[in-house]
Order: sequence, then C-alpha cells, then structure tokens
Amino acid sequence: MVGRLTFFRDEPSDTAEPVFAYRLRPSRTRIGRTDDNDVVLPDDAVSRSHCILDIREASIELTDRSSNGTWVNGRRTQRATLGQGDVVRIGPFHARVDLTADSDVPPTEESQPEARHEELVDSTDGLAVAEAFLTIVEGPGKGKRLRLRGARLTLGGPGSRIPLEDPTLVKDHVRIRLNQGRVLVEPAAGAAFVGPARVRDLLPLFVGEELRLGNTVVRVDWETQVSSPSSERFGDMVGTSEVMRNAFGLLRRMAAHHAPVLLIGESGTGKELAARGLHDASPRAATRFVAVNCGAISPSLFESELFGHEKGAFTGANERRDGAFQRADGGTLFLDEVGELPEEAQAKLLRALETGEVRRVGGSDPTFPDVRIVAATNRRLHEAARDGEFRSDLYFRLAVLAVRLPALRERPEDIPAMAQAIAQRIHAQMRVTPEAMVALQGYSWPGNARELRNVLTRAFVLTGPLVEPGHLIFSPLDAESTPAAPRRTIDDAEREVVTDALRRAKDNRTVAARLLGIPRSSLLYKLKRWGIE
Repeated sequence: MVGRLTFFRDEPSDTAEPVFAYRLRPSRTRIGRTDDNDVVLPDDAVSRSHCILDIREASIELTDRSSNGTWVNGRRTQRATLGQGDVVRIGPFHARVDLTADSDVPPTEESQPEARHEELVDSTDGLAVAEAFLTIVEGPGKGKRLRLRGARLTLGGPGSRIPLEDPTLVKDHVRIRLNQGRVLVEPAAGAAFVGPARVRDLLPLFVGEELRLGNTVVRVDWETQVSSPSSERFGDMVGTSEVMRNAFGLLRRMAAHHAPVLLIGESGTGKELAARGLHDASPRAATRFVAVNCGAISPSLFESELFGHEKGAFTGANERRDGAFQRADGGTLFLDEVGELPEEAQAKLLRALETGEVRRVGGSDPTFPDVRIVAATNRRLHEAARDGEFRSDLYFRLAVLAVRLPALRERPEDIPAMAQAIAQRIHAQMRVTPEAMVALQGYSWPGNARELRNVLTRAFVLTGPLVEPGHLIFSPLDAESTPAAPRRTIDDAEREVVTDALRRAKDNRTVAARLLGIPRSSLLYKLKRWGIE
C-alpha cells in the first residue's frame, strides 16, 4: 500500500490549504497529541494516543483508541477500512487518504528519516545515527550548523533554547518540534515564513526546505554518522572493558527511542539491570517499570498475568485485576526469560504486540496500553526461531534492537570496578584488598555478576568490611571452575567468625551474639552443633 495522508484544519476542498502530508509506510502508524506518536496533532481535542493505522499490502485498517472519538466520512467509528478519498476527522484536523503510485509521492517526504531527532540506523559495528540540523544560509552566523537535540525547542533571540545572533528576533521567536524523523515548525512570539507563506499552524520542514525569521534563513539538513559511544556506567551497571563501554553506549542511545529491545546474555549478566537502565534513561522514566518472569508463569495463567482478568472469569477470580500490560501503561514492560514462553503464549503475546490491543480474560472491551517492550533471554533465540522452536514472527517483533551482554569470564578487566561498586552497595565501609581483587580476577565466574555479588556479600557477612583472599568462598557450578584463592567451607568460615566474637566478648555469649548481630539462641545452637563449650 503506497500513498499519503494529507491533513487540513477544515474540511478538504479544492481551495483548502493543507497543513502537512504524511507518507504511508507498510507498518503501524500512531496518531495522537504527544510526541511519541508517528503523527503529532497538537490540540486538546486530540487524545494522547488517538488512533492507529495498520498499513498492509492491500488495505489500511483504522482503530480508534481515544475517548474523544474518530470520524470517517462524517460517521464516528471504532474500526474502519480506509480507501481512496476517505476523510478521517481527528479533533479539528481532517486527513484525506490519497492512494497513489510510488512516483506520485513527493520526494521530500520520502527522503525524511524514520525517527525523532535521531534515527538508529545500525547497531552492529558501532552505532549509525541520523541527526537533524538547521544550517544558517543567510544572516548573522551564516554557515553555522545548529544541532537539534530534544523533542521541543525554541529558536530566536536571547533566552531561546537555540539563540541566534539576529538582533531582529525576539525570545522564542518560533517553536521547533522533532517527531519520528520530522522537523516541524509552529508559530510562537514572532513571524516566520516558509517560502512566501507565513507559518500560522504546525507545519513540517522537509530536508532542504528553508525557514525565514527576521534577517535569518535556516535550512533543514540530516546527517548520518557512525559512532562508537562509550561510557563506563549505565544505570547500576559498571564496566571498563571496551565491549561493555560500547554496550553501555548502545543502551544509552536506545533508551531515547521507543522500539522494542532484546537483551541477550547468560544468567547473571545483568539483563534486568540493563532493562531498568533503559527505562530510567528514557522519556518514560517518570512512569512504571513492570517486570515479568516469563519462565515462572504457568501456561494456564499467562493471559491473566499479562492482560488481566474480569471478576468471575475463572475459579478464584474474585475481583477485576490489571495485567502487566495495563500496569505498565505509559512505561516499560520487561519480559524476562521470554525464550521460555510456551507456543500458545507466544501466539497471544504476538497478537498483542501486532494489534496493540489487550483484552482482559473474560472481558470483551479492548484497551490499548502504551508500553515499551524490553525482553531478555539466555537462549540463542535467533537459532531457536530458525529451527522452529520459537516463533520467528515474534522474534522479529522483539529483536528490533538487540544487545548482547557478555559473560564475566570474557571481561576480567571489569571485575575491579564491579567489585568496588557492589562493595559500596553492601556497606559504605566495605573494602576489597588488592590481593583479594587478584583472586577475584582469577576465577571463571560461571554465575557471572550475580555470583560476584554473592561472594562479596558472603565475605562481608562472615568476616566484616575488609575483604582479603582467605575470606572469599567460591561455589563453582562446574568442575573446571577453580578459584585462585584458598578454599574454605562456609561452616569453617562461620566458626572462625563466631570464635573471634567470643574471644572479643571474653566468652560472654550475650555480648558475642550482639557483636555478631544474631539472637543469643542462634549463637547457642551453633556452639552446640560445633561442640564448643
């Protein structure tokens, strides 16, 4: 299906001036008031997420998601199939459907990148990003390039978000919006012109198009750059190795977008920390982060857990309950161990992701929660999809953006930074000696970062804030994992700690129990078990 939606402020006619045109692409198009939609219509009569268009090869399916209503050819509708010339009314805006051949679609619309103020082009060898710029082609500062960073900006005199050197301009002369790969301009405190026409409504600026304000003329440009952004921290994750710094850079870039992310890595590599970091660094940070362990859900309860249920929907459903999708509305839904979903559950999840519809078990009314999906797996999911063990269509829905988190044994240089960060979270005075750090780096860590945290926590509980090599008690998961430090059992270490506490308490068991932070009865039980008088 090829064509466009042409938007008008009033009923379309031969004399009506269009506000802007949107090129239809084979996928889902979201229309609403907020900046995370594909088409943004700034009016209070337009809902936050107003309606969706599913553009398929042979049809355009419209679904209303608003409380304000959507009209097709003058009739309010919940669902409709759109054809040539149909007119959709959304608030005060009217959109006419134009189905044309490829050659009839304006090239300015075709050349516009598919993102907001930057587009993720690739994430395999670094990160290719398309960014929007305004280039001053006339007036003070001619030749200067202004990078557009942020969803809402103002352009004008001193005090504007992007100040220009032109003395004829006032503060916040015009507003600039960036949404889904489109630069849009709207009137503000001063006059601005695109060609001979003054900007009086929200208007798109296409690549190469010029905007005049005062004595200054700016042109819209896009530039694609391949970068390898690096950082030694992302959320609660730390790492100094090149592979982790690159991964943190990718995650930070991905956080600004709304596409699904698939996190791949062994158990304990920090996939949930990465998911929380994505949420906290995203525009959704002020809303909820909801985590669901797909591997722990009974197949019979999957629908209820994710989509909720109505009262009386099944035995034990004593009240209406929201599912994870409803609870995460406006925020992030983290699907951990998504590769463990049974086939029936995969089909139901795929339908929810494709349609945006969620129905409670036992209910008939659909809801359309706005969630960003972040999924995680410790399986080679692409191989499972290739071999028919996991639905390939669901895999491609989840893996729009993918990041692999390497195992800890692949990056021993990260262990000192990670150990110090974990130690500080355990106790402010906890310190790992250089000798103990060498021992930590010499271990293979089959349990990854989770096992590192457990080893350090055990050392602190049993020996106190100063961690030395002899305090490290490893629990290898396989016979080939050999620690570089002397091995002791937990029982040996605990007996040593208790004996030291008794010595400091001069054999006063009540005082020793207080020093150990345990009940006196627990201390007496341990002494009896060890045969200590």
